[in-house]
Amino acid sequence: MALALLDDYPAFPALDLGPHRRSDYETLPDVPRCELIFGRFYVSPSPSLLHRLAALILWRILYGISRTAGALAVAAPFDVALFDHSVVQPDVLYFSAARRHLVRDRAEGAPDLVVEVVSPGSARNDRIQKLRLYADSGVQEYWLVDTAGRQIEFLNLRDGHYEVVVPDGPVYESAHLPEIRLDLEAYWREVDEQMTAG
Repeated sequence: MALALLDDYPAFPALDLGPHRRSDYETLPDVPRCELIFGRFYVSPSPSLLHRLAALILWRILYGISRTAGALAVAAPFDVALFDHSVVQPDVLYFSAARRHLVRDRAEGAPDLVVEVVSPGSARNDRIQKLRLYADSGVQEYWLVDTAGRQIEFLNLRDGHYEVVVPDGPVYESAHLPEIRLDLEAYWREVDEQMTAG
């Protein structure tokens, strides 16, 4: 069966579902890496070094927190089945102790926290398609990491929509996941140190 693989994301969310479902996704080969979003397949290009480091350093921080909280932090690639029409592979996932039962070979349901590192090729998708998808599926926190601007947008779900949360100072403290505290200055310092090491 020939499948249409899209490498560009729409400027606006599609109003209708595409023709593909999870059963189609499960027949795809591992390469190229794809995501199923609202019934359409999208190719996920290989991330840049900066993108990968930003994601892995955040994963390491969340992993350390998860070990003491009985939670689970996972880095991409890892399938998250949100609906029959959508299976995604976010950069970093965090499942609280109460929701880690959703994870086996893949995640069957919404994580508490999803992190996407925004790249020029994925920005439209991360800010439009996935924003809607994560809100619809009940992801409580969505972090958008902007490596170019050295900032993170913290979005919290409220009444089915995301609201931006601005930290009071250099440390972000999650309202939904009280164990999570992120020192932003230390995080970006480590990203920069890793990029210039050698």
